[in-house]
Amino acid sequence: MTILFCGDPHGSFSQIIRAVAAKRPKAVVIVGDHDLEQPLEEALAPVVSAGVPVWWIPGNHDGDRVHWYSNLFDSGLAGFNLHGQVVEMAPGLRVAGLGGVFRGRIWHPSEGDGTPRHPNRDSYLDSLPTGHRWRGGLPLAQRVSIWWEDYQKLKAQRADVLVCHEAPSSHRHGFAVLDELARSMGARLIIHGHHHIGYQVMLPAGLRVVGIARAGLWRLAVPAKAARVRQDATHH
Repeated sequence: MTILFCGDPHGSFSQIIRAVAAKRPKAVVIVGDHDLEQPLEEALAPVVSAGVPVWWIPGNHDGDRVHWYSNLFDSGLAGFNLHGQVVEMAPGLRVAGLGGVFRGRIWHPSEGDGTPRHPNRDSYLDSLPTGHRWRGGLPLAQRVSIWWEDYQKLKAQRADVLVCHEAPSSHRHGFAVLDELARSMGARLIIHGHHHIGYQVMLPAGLRVVGIARAGLWRLAVPAKAARVRQDATHH
């Protein structure tokens, strides 16, 4: 039994389709930056028709263009948005998602004392000048930002794996608050994209980090007893 984690596709989905046909994973998880020219369920039609669940989190580029955003968030797979929740993808294996990126006008842990400028969406919306809302709510770009309220909601839950678009402290442009989130949740593994670099490293206290390259693939093998997970990486 495997879970297939997919690095930022940026419009390339053939590698996911081939891997699913060859390995038949239990589920697919995409770590953001889809850059969709068609709805996600159409881009991955063979995967969907095979009955393999496709979970995803947004990346920063998913808020760059209206049609990219709509082809993801309004797609037939909109209900598989993993951001801000924990899903049991295999017996005993809980996967949490935190999509988007940190932004200074909302919350950037490396700026100032790291305190959020806006702890929640309502606070930010109240600060917007008239006419700056999109579809009656947040501006497009801020819909793929990391919000303190989502971070805190996840921190109160339990998970085995944390999937992020941003990187934790293992990357030179990463954030220690993601290490803290994983440890608070009891996760032993963080998987991220965004930087298009494939690597693996062990942080203190047994926290493993896997970075997935652009359009790369990484398989997590889950034994029948998911208390232990064997990790098998394949980068493309």
